[in-house]
Amino acid sequence: MDMSVVLPEECISKTISFTCARDACRFSAVSPVFKSAADSDAVWEKFMPSDHREIISCSASPSLLTTNLSKKDLYLHLCHNPIIINDGTMSFSIEKESGKKCFMVGARGLSIIWGDTSSYWNWPSLPESRFSEVAELNYVWWFDVKGKIDTKILSPKTTYAAYLVFKLAESTYGFRTRPVKLGVYLEGIDNGERCNVYLDPPRNTPTLSQNRGDGWMEIEMGEFFNENGDEGTLICSLFDFDGMSTKRGIIIEGIELRPKNGK
Repeated sequence: MDMSVVLPEECISKTISFTCARDACRFSAVSPVFKSAADSDAVWEKFMPSDHREIISCSASPSLLTTNLSKKDLYLHLCHNPIIINDGTMSFSIEKESGKKCFMVGARGLSIIWGDTSSYWNWPSLPESRFSEVAELNYVWWFDVKGKIDTKILSPKTTYAAYLVFKLAESTYGFRTRPVKLGVYLEGIDNGERCNVYLDPPRNTPTLSQNRGDGWMEIEMGEFFNENGDEGTLICSLFDFDGMSTKRGIIIEGIELRPKNGK
């Protein structure tokens, strides 16, 4: 039985809206009627985060996104083109398969010990960064960087992984001889669990960082299951202190939180 003949387009759209973005794209290839139904704003509105309008309103040019694009085009745009929000300190995008929210806290949105002291940290602009500034380490003994994000803005019922987005300058020193401690925990509920990771691995040590393909590397800091979004403030921490040696040369774009394996 050909449903495109029996059912009106509105019913087909309603049915497709209970699937996912990938399935909607597949349905659009079935027939012209299915394509019209699968590409409709009613379908793609269902795939978008419910608060996407509020988030987009915090960007520099919200009208360009909400006025000029269909819901399908907006969805696909946000999958591949993170928008800058919160006065340039954070970016927002969506995970292509699930439509769940992804955020990156930019370097200027992080808590960096001595970050405002020019002898310790520089704040250059790099063309490969989505943000206007990144943090470049001159030298410190006490390396302490934290990112904070309210769990209420994350997608509920979702396991998130936090990633440090960084690169190493040619002058990098100290990250090969000592690991840094990485941890993800709720503010006020720190169980002290940390993993020790070399950001510049010594010879014969596995490399845990991955090339993102956008000019940056990333390394997983930990994960967190966001139940209902009312858990509080999530802390993503990097730390190392060695009073006998310094560190230098890391360039930090930010800390990104995105659904782990699309879940």
